[in-house]
Amino acid sequence: MRRQAEIREDNRITIIPEYGRQRLLNYAESFRDLADLFEKEKDCEAGTEYRQETEDRQDYICQRKLQENQELLAEHLKEMAHIMAQVAKETCLYHPMGERRYRQMSRLLKESGILLKNFFELEHEDRHLEISLTMRTASDKYTKFGEREHISVEDVAGFLSEAMNVKLRAAKGAPIYLTPEWDTYCFFEEPSFHLLTGVAKAVKETEKVSGDNYSFYEEEHGRRVVILSDGMGSGEKASRDSGRVIEMTERLLEAGFRKESALQMVNGALAASGQEENMSTLDICDINLYTAECEFIKVGAACTYIKRGRLVDRLSAQNFPLGVFGQLETETLYRTLQNGDYIIMLSDGILDALSQGIGEEILPEIIGKIEDSNPNEIANQILAYCLKQSRGQIRDDMTVLVTGVWDKNGDSD
Repeated sequence: MRRQAEIREDNRITIIPEYGRQRLLNYAESFRDLADLFEKEKDCEAGTEYRQETEDRQDYICQRKLQENQELLAEHLKEMAHIMAQVAKETCLYHPMGERRYRQMSRLLKESGILLKNFFELEHEDRHLEISLTMRTASDKYTKFGEREHISVEDVAGFLSEAMNVKLRAAKGAPIYLTPEWDTYCFFEEPSFHLLTGVAKAVKETEKVSGDNYSFYEEEHGRRVVILSDGMGSGEKASRDSGRVIEMTERLLEAGFRKESALQMVNGALAASGQEENMSTLDICDINLYTAECEFIKVGAACTYIKRGRLVDRLSAQNFPLGVFGQLETETLYRTLQNGDYIIMLSDGILDALSQGIGEEILPEIIGKIEDSNPNEIANQILAYCLKQSRGQIRDDMTVLVTGVWDKNGDSD
């Protein structure tokens, strides 16, 4: 066992070569130094706040706003330094390919009209595989209609899956077809779980658009993220605010920022605007499709429910929405999902509708009694029940997001 561990350690390689890795670490250190400078300047200014406040109230407010912006910039710089350091240190396990196996793989692809130049098999820290191939089409073949024959990257994923006895898929953003020129293509191990989503919405009866916004997006390495934001108030202004929150959050997460740091930056941007009506809630559900581990981050958001058959788990947090205070308090909850589970995320309008009837406390029982397996139908049934409780009155925007989780190797209940 010890010998196997040593072999695995010997085969562990850094993603970035040593020269590039050292440059990234140097850049990271520079960003940390800049952040320290901004923080020192902030501390110096803090000592003169009282004098500024008594001499000129307006000047004090401007100085305070500048100080908050400096704090936000320092946080940006620190997070950029962290990302650079993480990328520089990122490693994976390299599985060397023997000459015999390489020839077998090369012959298999050649039979399908593909020439192979390089083949790398990597194992990431979460144990899922990544395959990198440098290849091109064998020749310029044309159909009887005079069109070039194309070999799709998905076809290659199928060839590799069969040869390696593991289900693979092309990387996000990969080209659709191979070309006659040498190029490198990446394939990832197919996750064990897949999701289906459903949405039901109702717009406040005096408005034309909902102030709630939501997003489903997939990250590169088998993670699916669901985001729901409820803008303060209703109508177009609330819709713009919640849409802006979701867009900023997505961009920062896709760029590699940690969730807590990304939310601090979004909160700082809203707080720095100085407009209280910019407040928005934020509800994030991040699902690992390889392990079914799920992370929930709530910022002033309504309860989330996990339905497992008739059992319902209620997840809640007691904190303020984005934009209320300069420093954000987030609450993070963790759950491991199972085949056939449903995640139900709600906006505040749902709770407002229930308050007009028998109250929110009955909702877990209602969710537990739903027998439909279609996420859209589950969302519609929850919304219909809430509308019934409010006697058809829609006093606030209402949104229900339902995400069903299924194991590809099992059957849902």
